[in-house]
Amino acid sequence: MLGKLPYVSFRELMIMRNLIESKIRSAVTGGVELLAAWNRKRMPALPRENPYLSGIHRPMNEEKTLLELDVNGQIPESLNGQYLRIGPNPLNHPDPNSYHWFLGDGMAHGVRIEGGKALWYRNRWIRSNAVSKALGEPTSPGSRNPRADNANTNIIRVDGRTFAVVEAGGFPVEVDSNLETIQHTSFDNTLGGSFSAHPHLDPETGQMHAICYDAMVKDTVWHVVLGADAKVVRREPIAVKDGPSIHDCAITKTYVLVFDLPVTFSMRSVIAGHGFPYKWNPKHQARVGLCPRSGRGDQTIWFDIDPCYVFHPANAYETNKGDVIVDVIAHETMFATSTIGPDSRRSRLERWTLKAGASQVERRVLHDHNQEFPRYNESYTCHSNRYIYSVSLPMETTTEMLSMSGSVLFKNDLQTGEVSEHDFGVNRHLGEFVFVSKTDRSGKNDKVLEDDGWLMGFVIDSVAEVTDLVILGAQDISAAPLAAIRIPHTVPPGFHGNWV
Repeated sequence: MLGKLPYVSFRELMIMRNLIESKIRSAVTGGVELLAAWNRKRMPALPRENPYLSGIHRPMNEEKTLLELDVNGQIPESLNGQYLRIGPNPLNHPDPNSYHWFLGDGMAHGVRIEGGKALWYRNRWIRSNAVSKALGEPTSPGSRNPRADNANTNIIRVDGRTFAVVEAGGFPVEVDSNLETIQHTSFDNTLGGSFSAHPHLDPETGQMHAICYDAMVKDTVWHVVLGADAKVVRREPIAVKDGPSIHDCAITKTYVLVFDLPVTFSMRSVIAGHGFPYKWNPKHQARVGLCPRSGRGDQTIWFDIDPCYVFHPANAYETNKGDVIVDVIAHETMFATSTIGPDSRRSRLERWTLKAGASQVERRVLHDHNQEFPRYNESYTCHSNRYIYSVSLPMETTTEMLSMSGSVLFKNDLQTGEVSEHDFGVNRHLGEFVFVSKTDRSGKNDKVLEDDGWLMGFVIDSVAEVTDLVILGAQDISAAPLAAIRIPHTVPPGFHGNWV
């Protein structure tokens, strides 16, 4: 006969189960990684140069500090701060057949402006473990996700601190005023998981809201709220299916919008050796959720929508009837064919209405031209706004739509439907333009004009191989630039940035 079995508590059983599951996951993950690495080395050659490693996307190979930059025109005297922009800049000559634009080592670029002068330009790699090793430096301090410690998508300021941020599992990386890496951080050990590339500031509360996902978790995303002191005060789970890629969100006074759209995690892509594991999935139900900002994730109200994909919404707000309005750049599909970058062939500025009591999103096209990177006067966040500024994309059919931006900046007037333009001319390529307000509205002073400010962003001259930080007057963007700050090399197209 068997002896009497020892008593095992429920807590001990759960610990044993978690240990067993962890070992199984580790074994499976290790096997998948070996198979992926084997397949990655055997990928067929691309039919042409990888567009994200050549031309205007050719990576910079050194860090520079340039002082007292040349300026054409006059920088407004009241501009005092830094223009910051970040993007991928691979350090170690990646294999062009498997390199994906979204995965390059992060590099921050900055221009310091004060008293009508451009004092300096700097570019610095964000010190991931791989970058530190390649540069022969000690590993940067701080807490990080060991499988995802690269930050290359946005750069933000919170509580006087500057952070490079990324989605899908990576933690923020804090940098100093000269863009040197200070530490990897989970917001002083308050984050508890992945963050987002697009937190949105509520100017009335000082809190930032984000929808965050982790590539290794397929059934949950999180509403994360970052306090004005750069510490997380809320991390609320929201149930999803298939592991959707949710790049951005939008907020109203009551809700955070969850864009659960049909780009989802693909194990087949991982096994095939592709580093970016998300693909167009027409079987995934496209929907938009309204998660209450102070409620539970299971109270999210869902609205179905025809399949499409949104990287970037602009502003959102609630009407007196309780409807939610959000303006977005909607792509017909995304990551349907390309394995190296975004492959949308059609995008439009649309207005989506989520009517109280309805189950379907109402869509209306506002500007039927390919475009991306919508920005607005962010003091109007959660309030109705009139203007959206966006960057044109080519109308020709291309495989990688975002590998080459257009030469036109749009100002979309949502009240009249008028679209004004600034055309920078042939061989000029725009990045995202940021709106900088002359005055602080803070949702209170309605006498201040919404477009009373400036727009600034990088413009590449692909023939001269130089870049200008261009400053436009936002009220008349068709007028000549107020100033163009010359950077004597190509700053490769990146993702996002801000004026701080």
